[in-house]
Amino acid sequence: MKYLVTGAAGFIGSAVVERLCAAGHDVVGIDNINDYYDVNLKLARLKRIEHANFTFIKIDLADREAMADLFVTQQFDKVIHLAAQAGVRYSIENPMAYADSNLIGHLTILEGCRNNKVKHLVYASSSSVYGLNGKVPFATSDTVDHPVSLYAATKKSNELMAHSYSHLYDIPTTGLRFFTVYGSWGRPDMAPYIFTKKILNGETIDINNNGDMWRDFTHVDDIVEGVIRIADVVPEANKDWTVETGSPATSSAPYAVYNIGHGSPISLMDFVKAIENELGIEAKKNFREMQAGDVYQTYADTQDLFKATGYIPKITVKEGVAELITWYKEFYNV
Repeated sequence: MKYLVTGAAGFIGSAVVERLCAAGHDVVGIDNINDYYDVNLKLARLKRIEHANFTFIKIDLADREAMADLFVTQQFDKVIHLAAQAGVRYSIENPMAYADSNLIGHLTILEGCRNNKVKHLVYASSSSVYGLNGKVPFATSDTVDHPVSLYAATKKSNELMAHSYSHLYDIPTTGLRFFTVYGSWGRPDMAPYIFTKKILNGETIDINNNGDMWRDFTHVDDIVEGVIRIADVVPEANKDWTVETGSPATSSAPYAVYNIGHGSPISLMDFVKAIENELGIEAKKNFREMQAGDVYQTYADTQDLFKATGYIPKITVKEGVAELITWYKEFYNV
């Protein structure tokens, strides 16, 4: 099987490439290696992928001609589209970056799939789409019409765009709403990495909403397992489905959306405590109000993904934090 993985130099993307290559698949990975965060970390992720069946190509998703040529030249069987401009708060500072990467970039992927008979497109959505929803756990049967950040709005847009292509062109598409992914090789703009770095350096960490926040922390190894499994579950059209009676996560088109998370959220303060315990250092804390674009709680209902794939996350927060910190100390020679 020949795969395209976008965001191959990214946190989740590089891990997915590793798994696919280890399973014997041919993989082409693309990334624009932008400077949103440390480029050296991205290059280091690529360097650790040492498989003869992996090819890396530097491309910007928004480059329409280059993307069209890539699809024609490579003729992929399946596409796992993980590249995006990430970050809730950065979307407030630099909104145009999200239009280029998350909207135009998603469209070039859909066009590539349409014109080249791709068998299945799996793409990254986000738990952020749940926005102002108060009911927990978040279920894909819930409506997600009230995002609280531009980043979340672009991810909801990705789902809508995918559905239109599934409906118009019979392209099987599956969206995955990721819930707070952490682990080794993680993003420097995310709380687990920031907390680890600052605590080790004796710096003060910011605790939003005075610590009263809950997150469905999910280790990257569990996430990758779910991504690989769902890539083999190609959605089929359901002619009996209707808008009035069906779930918004399914359709009369070959379209599906799933939550992918741990399904057992913990408080932010308990997560900080797990890091403190692993490091043997008590953090200096600055308690502050809720920040713009943030949400109080994320909590994934993953029953649909379990039914489709047998996916059960296995890594506890204690195990995951230990793995993250071991990697961090080795990578940065702490």
